[in-house]
Amino acid sequence: MNLLKTLLPSAVVALVFGFLGAWLFAWSGLGGNATREWLLANPQILPEMAEAYQANEARTRLAGASDEVVKPFPGAILGNPQGTVTLVEFTDYGCTFCRQSVDDVKALVEANPDLKVVMREWPIFQGSDVAAAWALAAARQGKYAAFHDAMFLHGPPSEASVAKAAETAGLDMAAARAFATSGEAALELRKNMDLARQLGFEGTPSWVVGDRVFSGAVGRAQLSDAVAAARKGA
Repeated sequence: MNLLKTLLPSAVVALVFGFLGAWLFAWSGLGGNATREWLLANPQILPEMAEAYQANEARTRLAGASDEVVKPFPGAILGNPQGTVTLVEFTDYGCTFCRQSVDDVKALVEANPDLKVVMREWPIFQGSDVAAAWALAAARQGKYAAFHDAMFLHGPPSEASVAKAAETAGLDMAAARAFATSGEAALELRKNMDLARQLGFEGTPSWVVGDRVFSGAVGRAQLSDAVAAARKGA
């Protein structure tokens, strides 16, 4: 995650404060003192309002991109490729929080046989672009999951760690290298970046499941709740 992502919740709260302040000012001149006093006595509602505002904005953005977001790059899937519930993860091999989320996603897959996890490679850290392109090459060879696990196992992206992960996954190295440096791989990575920006994401990992859009290493419980909610809405 980056600094902008860290500052985003504060910015949203500030925006809510601005709207609320103007509303309170208007109400104070129209006999709204009781409402003003209640809100001032219950400031905990402000983060809740900010969270609701963000969620509503995210759903609006998702409405215009949903079909593309859930359509995977061929082979870049974890879990059940024919699953009826879809979780989308925007990931980066240089991201510590993505690494922390690996076990959570595995647990979700194990607990939900109907879950399809669409992986979107979004390299935002320096040096991650090469690893992301090789992950797409692994997907083309039907070995995405093996490369994905090995890449996080062997450390931050580097020439050595990418090569080690590719060997561990059993890739055809010549074919993988050719695809990783192709225009098709570059186009997919550009597409993922555009989708992430369209959804308002500022860092990795970021998630889409059902009509929920959120970011960060949110933990197994929140992901599980979102998957369950998406299943009910399916």
